[in-house]
Amino acid sequence: MAGGWSMGGLHMVKRSESRAPVYAPEVEPKALGFEVLMNLEVKTCQAPDCSPVIVKAPYVSEKMRTDVYEVEDKRHSLAGNPLAKELSEPRGEGLIPFPEQENVGSSISITVVGASGDLAKKKIFPALFALYYEDCLPEIVVVFDNARTKMNDEELTNTINRTLTCKIDKRENCEDKMDQFLQRCFYHSGHKWWTRVIVEKPFGHDSVSSGELTRCLKRYIIEDQTFRIDHYLGKELVENLSVLRFSNLVFQPLWSGNYIRNVQLIFYEDFADHLILVLVFRYFDNYGIIRDIMQNHLLQILVLFSMETPVSLDAKDIRNEKVKVLRSMSPLHLEDVVAGQYKGHNKGGMSYPAYTDDPTVPKDSLTPTFAAATLFINNARWDGVPFLMKVDKARHTKQSKFSSDMSQINSKIPGLGMRLDRSDLNLLYRGRYSREIPYAYERLLLDAIEGERRLFIRSDELDAAWSLFTPLLKKLEEKKIVPELYPYGSRGPVGAHYLAAKYNVRWEDLSGDD
Repeated sequence: MAGGWSMGGLHMVKRSESRAPVYAPEVEPKALGFEVLMNLEVKTCQAPDCSPVIVKAPYVSEKMRTDVYEVEDKRHSLAGNPLAKELSEPRGEGLIPFPEQENVGSSISITVVGASGDLAKKKIFPALFALYYEDCLPEIVVVFDNARTKMNDEELTNTINRTLTCKIDKRENCEDKMDQFLQRCFYHSGHKWWTRVIVEKPFGHDSVSSGELTRCLKRYIIEDQTFRIDHYLGKELVENLSVLRFSNLVFQPLWSGNYIRNVQLIFYEDFADHLILVLVFRYFDNYGIIRDIMQNHLLQILVLFSMETPVSLDAKDIRNEKVKVLRSMSPLHLEDVVAGQYKGHNKGGMSYPAYTDDPTVPKDSLTPTFAAATLFINNARWDGVPFLMKVDKARHTKQSKFSSDMSQINSKIPGLGMRLDRSDLNLLYRGRYSREIPYAYERLLLDAIEGERRLFIRSDELDAAWSLFTPLLKKLEEKKIVPELYPYGSRGPVGAHYLAAKYNVRWEDLSGDD
């Protein structure tokens, strides 16, 4: 047995690799700029002297597949950008078969630790089945499942079966594939080996606990065997951010504080999205929204947006640049942070409870359900540019939005006069790609199987992230800062608007009704 991985969700034993060929659709011409709209929104613009705009196509089996959008003026060459050349190298015309690895009859054993848990049922098993259906896993697949809940093989397969769907295009033989997958799933009370370990967040509670967790892991496995998973990094549009930036020379001179006045990262959702609310509230009240969302998901996106061009697309080079950004960030101060907690109210004939009305939450809880913060990066590229984060657990809708103020250009309003207007430059992601986008876990599990570490978090990166937020969290808790109350379903506490106004910024999510 040549390899494997486990813990915090999965344990794998890998014997050899196999990949099916991937086919890319024909490239369609002409797009000006882009705006990515799905679960995550990315906005930017294009300079008058245009180069090809390259985006990553949403296919799980090819890490850096790109399409080239033709634009009217190609005065910029890709010759000066090795990453752009690597990402945009021609691969033929029409339907393009990518290099196919020889199938050598490989096999893999997977152990899902905590198989009866919510994460395994909602994310891990659907992602594994999707990979199995797409023939991205080896010929021989055996899934062993470990859980505190006692069960037999039949009970396990019944549990898994309720979570599996044929998610795309009403594909043929889906039921047959599902039966084949379930026949490969067995309940197992333990495991004997691992060589790759996936660790699900939370990665500790602060710098001290995170460091202790890292030290404990290193007693049994080395860093290269550790895959700290942040599912946001597996989202297609987050991964596309690096491709869009580093593969398009048009953005190189614009991607700095000279042209970008602010960057915003906004995340909100409804607690009702969670199926097991009791467990969610118990976990959340001990952790809070800053640790749960801001310190990991949004910080990772910020770093990907702001990092310098890596030497190569190798995981080590990319993660080195991410660490440099984290270590360049100014300490967070209380005056640059707003904490809020939603209160109960009545609106439109509906009654909405307060956070502390939940029976599992202490009545005097100071845990924030909302947070806004302003961060700064002390380097030449981003000197003085505010990076604003806003997270909220009490919205009626779920949205993740990432934007910069490079999203519009001046244009003339049609008519005899000379009146100017602001025009958006858009690439609608779903409009461009009709295929179903893979699950984030689907991509990350396949990466871990193949030993691809680019989208996983290294220990020094984790240390730098906690070093940024731990002093702030300590002040909030030691000073017992009372969060500002705001109505459930509203746009958050008033303090967040003052925080943005302090830097002459308007939050990007303020259009439309509450």
